[in-house]
Amino acid sequence: MNRFPPFKALVAFDASMRHNSFSEAARELHVTPGAIGQQIQKLEAWLGTALFVRSVRQIQPTIAAIRYWEDIQASLMRIQRASDELRMDQANEVWLSMPPTLAAKWFASRMGDFLSFRPDISLHLSASTTLIDFERDRVDLAIRYFDGNDPSLDSTLLYADEARLYCAPAYARKHSLNNPEDLVRVTLLQTTLLPHWPQWLEMHTRLSKAQISAIPSQHFDQSILAIETARHGQGVVLSSSILTQLEVQDGSLIEPFELTLPVSKGYFLVHLRGTQLRPAAAILKQWLIKRAEEERLLA
Repeated sequence: MNRFPPFKALVAFDASMRHNSFSEAARELHVTPGAIGQQIQKLEAWLGTALFVRSVRQIQPTIAAIRYWEDIQASLMRIQRASDELRMDQANEVWLSMPPTLAAKWFASRMGDFLSFRPDISLHLSASTTLIDFERDRVDLAIRYFDGNDPSLDSTLLYADEARLYCAPAYARKHSLNNPEDLVRVTLLQTTLLPHWPQWLEMHTRLSKAQISAIPSQHFDQSILAIETARHGQGVVLSSSILTQLEVQDGSLIEPFELTLPVSKGYFLVHLRGTQLRPAAAILKQWLIKRAEEERLLA
């Protein structure tokens, strides 16, 4: 017997354990569920023990499978990482991840500038709310909205944040928004990114907590949806200024009151601490830092 287990079977096993499903493992690996099942059978035959209990439309890993996976998972990740690093070390490509709203409202209008600056670099942009795992995911750099405190990451602040109030001009006129207390007549657009309406109202108005609680509101898990809702005259939103630049420039959103609420988070450019960036990633990192510095000076 070969002293090493079949590697394709190990990959299928790892995916099956992570998803607890042959179908999901097949989707990840771009094969059929039957092919995953065949690879698992090969591994079971090589190991001489069952790894899954099969039933209709579901699988259950055995105790042996769980223990085996715990033993080999770290090694599989090291093989993947070492292989990716060797294969991509000289490739003129860079993978960048950021939240969807930031990608659409901020980076999309700037991406062309970078591609004009370095047309030889192939940029792969991932817009996702999922927190990037630099140990597992194929990504060189990420822009993360947080407080910058993570000892595992090299973090560079691009933009400090503050909550600012925006609405459509017609909406401000319709509701006669002449002072902050007039917000009792509006609909508040709440986002998971800046869920700070109570704090903003307590800081800038004389409204009681009962009055604040009585103001109608809508809730959004994506800031881009709240911004679009405000742009269409359906309410007032708290947003980061870098997410509303285009709307402010074209006049579809205004700040009826230039009053802000400081927040402890900001937009940080991050990568795994202690690792050397590939050349293309290092170029993109310096370009993003320089671009942010220039825009801060012009603000």
